[in-house]
This record gives sequence, C-alpha cells and structure tokens, in this order.
Amino acid sequence: MMRRSANDKDASMPSSNLTRGQALMQLVKAYGIDTVFGMPGVHTLEYYRGIADADMRHVLFRHEQGGGFMADGYARISGKPAVCCVITGPGVTNIATAVGNAYADSMPMLVIASTNGSGDLGAGRGRLHEITDQLAVIKPLTAFAQTIHDGRQIPGAINRAFDIFETGRPRPCYIELPIDKIAEAAEFAVEAAPIARPMHPAEDSIERAAEVAQGAKGPVIIAGGGIIDDGAALQALAEKLGAAVVLTIAAKGAIPDDHPLNVGAALVTDRAHRFVEDADLVIAVGTELSETDIWIDDDFLHLGGKLIRIDIDPANLSRDYSPDAAILGDGGLAMQMLADALPANNGSAGFTGSSVVADLRKAYIEDMLKGPVAPKHAKVLDALRAAVPEDGWMITDATMIAYFANGYWPTSTPRSYTHPSGYCTLGSAMPSAVGAKIGVPDRKGIALAGDAGFLFTATELATAVDEKVALPIVVWNNDCLGQINEGMVSRDITPIGVKPGRNPDFPAFAKSFGAYGHKATSLSDLTGAVKDAFDADGPTLIEIHENADFLS
Repeated sequence: MMRRSANDKDASMPSSNLTRGQALMQLVKAYGIDTVFGMPGVHTLEYYRGIADADMRHVLFRHEQGGGFMADGYARISGKPAVCCVITGPGVTNIATAVGNAYADSMPMLVIASTNGSGDLGAGRGRLHEITDQLAVIKPLTAFAQTIHDGRQIPGAINRAFDIFETGRPRPCYIELPIDKIAEAAEFAVEAAPIARPMHPAEDSIERAAEVAQGAKGPVIIAGGGIIDDGAALQALAEKLGAAVVLTIAAKGAIPDDHPLNVGAALVTDRAHRFVEDADLVIAVGTELSETDIWIDDDFLHLGGKLIRIDIDPANLSRDYSPDAAILGDGGLAMQMLADALPANNGSAGFTGSSVVADLRKAYIEDMLKGPVAPKHAKVLDALRAAVPEDGWMITDATMIAYFANGYWPTSTPRSYTHPSGYCTLGSAMPSAVGAKIGVPDRKGIALAGDAGFLFTATELATAVDEKVALPIVVWNNDCLGQINEGMVSRDITPIGVKPGRNPDFPAFAKSFGAYGHKATSLSDLTGAVKDAFDADGPTLIEIHENADFLS
C-alpha cells in the first residue's frame, strides 16, 4: 500500500492552533476511537485538552494496572482497539502488567504516555517520575514502542499501530512524547491514513498445503485465538476435511459448541494430547502451540502425522515444530482458500459421522469432574450459565474455578469467553469486565474472580460505580491461594503464604463503594442474583464460598 510520508507537504499541513497533544488525540479519534481509559497527571494535561476538545469518552480508572485491564477487556470482547493514556514513570510501570497481559494474548491496545523532557532523557537528574530509559521498560511488552521528538512522526506512528491491529498480530503499541514536546504546535493534519488490508496468503502455499492434506483419514485442526472471528471459515475447512476441531482456550466460541466435529477447548488435557499426537494430519491455525496452550509435561506435542501451520505471524510458522506446509497470512482467508482447494470429501470422510469426537468430549469432561472440588465448580458454573444469555460473555481471572471453566463452560458465540491464558495475571477479571461492558454495552456479561485475584484490583469497583455498568462480579471465595496451596502440599512443602489471616466481608466491601453486594445462599439464588444484576443501575458483587452448605 502506498503511504504518504510525514514530510510530504500535503500530509504535513499543520493543525491550526492545536498543540501536538491535542492533535494526537484528535487523530486517534479520526481512526474511530471514541473512548480513552486514563488518569490525568501533570505531564499529560495537553493530551487531556485534546480528549476534551475531541469530545471523547474518558473512563477514569483508580490505578493504571486496572485501567490497562479495562482496555484489554474492551478489546477482547468488542474486538475493537482500545486506548489508554498514562503519565511518565509510575504510570508506565503500573500499566506494564496489563500491557503484558494484552501482549501475551494478542489484544489491540494503544498506550499513549508522556516521558521526561527531551534534554533530560537518560540523564538521571532526579526529575519528577524519572526512569532513565522508560522506553526499555515497556518495549518488550509491545509490538512496537517509540519515543517521538519530531511531531511530524505522530501520524506515521498512529497509522502503524492501526495497521498492526488490522493486518498483523494485534499486540499492544506504545508511543511517548517528552513533556516539552507535547505542548508544542502541531505540524501535521488531523487526518486518518488508509489502513492496510489483511495479508492475503500466497497461492503456492495453499497448493502445497492442499497436497499435504489430501487423503488424511484422521485429521485434526487446532484452532487458536487468532481465528476467533473466522468461525465460518473454520467450520467450512473442518467439514471439508471431516477434521476434529480442538480449540485453545482463546478460541472458545469460534465454532458452535454443539457442532459434531468440535472437541472443545480440550487441548490442555491428556486425552486431547494423545488424540492430536495420533492424528495423521494436524492443521494448527492462529495458535503458538505454546506452553499455556497445551500444558503438556515435556512442553511438546509428539506429532505422529503431518503438520500444516497457518498464521499471520511468521515466527509462529516454524517455532518448536517443523511443518510440512506453512501458510503466512490472514487465518480466515487461508482456511477458506484451503477448503476451496481441497477435493470433495478429500478422499476420506475423516471424523464425519463418527462418534469419536463426541466420545472424546464426554470422556475428558468426566475426567475433569473427578477432581475433589470439581463437582462444586460444575454446580456453580451451571447456575451461572443458566443466567447468562446465549450471546453473553464471561471474563475469568487466574483462579481454580476458572481453570475448570476453561474446558467446561459451553459457548457458541465468538468473544464470549476469555481467560488470561498467556500472562495468567491475577486481578484482571473485574476491571477487564468493566472495560468489556463499556465496549459492548448491549451484551450481558459477568466477571469471575477468586478472592485473592479480586483484591488485586478491587479499587476499580469505584470506576464500575462511576460508569454505572450493570455487571455481576462473581467472587469465588476459598480463603486461600488454592492452586498454590495444592502445589505445595503435593511437593511436601509446608504451605506458607497461601492463606490470608482475614478476607473482607465482600458484599459489605462492595456496598462501601456504592455497588450492590450479595452472598449466594443457593444455586437458584445465585442464578437469580446474576439475572437481577444484569438489570441493576451499577455493579453487583456476588460472593460464593467454596464451603457453602448448598454446594455439598
């Protein structure tokens, strides 16, 4: 795609009477962004002049980590890029955890920050909020990070971010301006540049993949979060091959839960490992096949058949596994092109008409239910599922009931279930769900957190109340860091630091913020409380204690 240089005269006509900070925010709005998650500070005032002038919605978080999670959740459920604005130094270090969360799970987030004055960078003079190399702090967690000294670079940097969001692996992008540069006059026009189109796969790579796939009798597709919006193409390819579809957690909802070829989000189970390893063909699309995708003892699947990899990220085409065919490009386009290139029935019906997929699915669910607390988890999740509409969503935290829900929770809608799989960050669920509700206000959804994780970012209840989000926040309380406690016990380690001396009265805690609070007394009460929360004029915290009598 041809692009205009920031130095071209027609592209660099100044925005009359605007500072760079003002013009930058108006430019972001020109790319379709109407909401900014932020907290103003002394270094970012000109950005806020721009937010106000552009009439953008501003969501005030109480801590940058919580605000970053809000932006992450906004992107996860809506599919739209999210924007955060933070100050120099602590603003950047505070948001870094949430940026890492979005980076690990490939979420489109633009972070706009200030940094110390251009004459002070790297000097270590003890300036307010100073980090001697702020860019180095955030750069490993982003697709790109850039310090902008020349205002004419701003349009190119913003366009680069939105190109990545649309055509590449949509990871966070970060730009910062020195505080002495933010207030200078803008030298560029507030005009969005064209966005590149998704990468079209090469025809010869499709032909090679079709050759490899022909005649496969027991094919398996491993579908990752990269194709969450390409369910139609996934289903078409699966049906053409008769391929069983094994989802990563990030791909839940990409294909209908009751589709006869859908194994479910089972890739972390021993049964699915053996099933995939026995396949004569595996097509891995939109997935890294990372540790947190597969959770296998020695880190690697030992594939007995041929492998085709499809990904927008070239690094994923050969990382850890050598493919027999590789397709670089948009996953949805690649799957549709491959399906079109294959002959009818592909010389084999695969698993079409077989009970193998249904039997596998039944077996791994039965395995899951054998855990000591699993029946309680199942009862709670069934009660929640009864309350959440078919197109509703759930955002989970790093908590034991969520690890169970990853495989157990049924959903047939894309962007309806999400878990911090890669970074596995405690405290993300509640603020992420606040952001999601802001991004998709007409869809009902819930946050599911453990007692420890909820307390990481509990102050964002204030934001939820401010924004009047009708959000059920379900807190699974076992008064413990449950999985860590189990790990210590299994290794004959005396449990240390896993049981807090005291948890708050969670419903009363919520009420102190002006939210609603409730402690579930039965499974039907839980379902009813969630339904009531969907119609409330603010958030509702609903506590469920693991040792409640009604779960026995």
